[in-house]
Amino acid sequence: MSLTKLDTAEKAPLVALVGRPNVGKSALFNRLTRRNQALVEDIPGTTRDRNYGVVEWRGRVFRLVDTGGLIESDVDPFSPLVRRGVQQALNEAQAVLFVVDASTGPIAADYEVADMLRRSGLPVIMAANKTDTSRGQANLPEFYRLGMGDVQSVSALHGQGVGDLLDEVLNLVQGVAPEEAQDERIRIAIVGRPNVGKSSLTNAILGEERALVSEIAGTTRDTIDTTFEFEGRQMLLVDTAGIRRRGRIERGVERHSVQRAEQAIDRADVVVMVLDQAEVLTAQDTHITGYASKAGKGLVLAVNKWDLVEDRSVRPDMARQIDYRYRFVPWAPVLFTSAVSGEGVQDLLELCVHIWEVRRRRVQTSELNRVIHRAMAEHGPPTIRHRRLKVMYVTQAEVAPPTFVFFVNDPELVHFSYLRYLENQIREAFDFEGTSIRLVFRRRSEDRFEETA
Repeated sequence: MSLTKLDTAEKAPLVALVGRPNVGKSALFNRLTRRNQALVEDIPGTTRDRNYGVVEWRGRVFRLVDTGGLIESDVDPFSPLVRRGVQQALNEAQAVLFVVDASTGPIAADYEVADMLRRSGLPVIMAANKTDTSRGQANLPEFYRLGMGDVQSVSALHGQGVGDLLDEVLNLVQGVAPEEAQDERIRIAIVGRPNVGKSSLTNAILGEERALVSEIAGTTRDTIDTTFEFEGRQMLLVDTAGIRRRGRIERGVERHSVQRAEQAIDRADVVVMVLDQAEVLTAQDTHITGYASKAGKGLVLAVNKWDLVEDRSVRPDMARQIDYRYRFVPWAPVLFTSAVSGEGVQDLLELCVHIWEVRRRRVQTSELNRVIHRAMAEHGPPTIRHRRLKVMYVTQAEVAPPTFVFFVNDPELVHFSYLRYLENQIREAFDFEGTSIRLVFRRRSEDRFEETA
């Protein structure tokens, strides 16, 4: 079974990657999980949030969490938040991979991390990264001074020593078989511009400080995945880095964050588009919404920070403004939420479950054809170059998103406005609320689909 099928395995044991900044934890995370999921930059402090992944080795599976670099710094406002996140990861973990930098040898920050890990009481494997140079090899004996036992020599960049390291991990934790780790969860991606309250909403849903929350825009850089249960359903929540306008995206970490956010949308079943109640009609919000729609996802427009609105009578007017501005996704429900008070959070989760179920709905071919033929009889297609569209029959080919194939005389006769008319008829007849649907038009004699929506 591929890692993309597994993605995360809640029953598998968890191993925490811990160390000071810039020792290569994220590079080792990517190497072990075989996915470029964690941000890697030659900048200390790139990783701030916890980032979860899955490792499969010798027929066993365990989870891996990449944590922020531990350092005491008066100039870094995120240092206490990072430390809190690392401690939470240690509380969840069954073992620790303590990553150090062989190219520099042990420094004071490594001793501080070692003291923290001793207090945790967890079994620890120390992995000396960057040992692919003569200097790194020469520094290896120095790490025994940390008092953490044997040192595993690895190179995350070139993969040296990774197999031996994984063997040591499986000696400490017993993984699960891959077939026990299939992912059947409802995937929810929380997206939006920076500082609209995505991380606060994530924490409100989970009831813990899973993501870093700060008034500083851009605090969240990685996409971070969390599995939780809601009314008997297993759900996967992805809180993403804020997506800025492309003209304002900085090189390096900021650019990677945007890519991760878009990848989170691609992986999701339902996208929660978070809008700030103080500024709900921005061009960037419509851009993100359009991306989610084109990706064929379920979609909820969540107006956040509703607790800051004193005059609640403005709600109907605001809803109408949103409906007009986002008229290209009229099927997306609008919900008012507050991460602070918890208002609307329960409704949001119930709506995500409903949309997930709608996306997997199948329509009987006979009923579908009845609806389409009646719609065409009531409102016929326009004439294009002295010809009219004729629909022989329609069938549903796929779910998630629901995809309908129309067998017609000529796909080029499908006018954009008429396509929308047929889409609306399907939505009204079968209640496809909250999800994109796709209409594919195929010439009756063609062997391949020609997609026009």
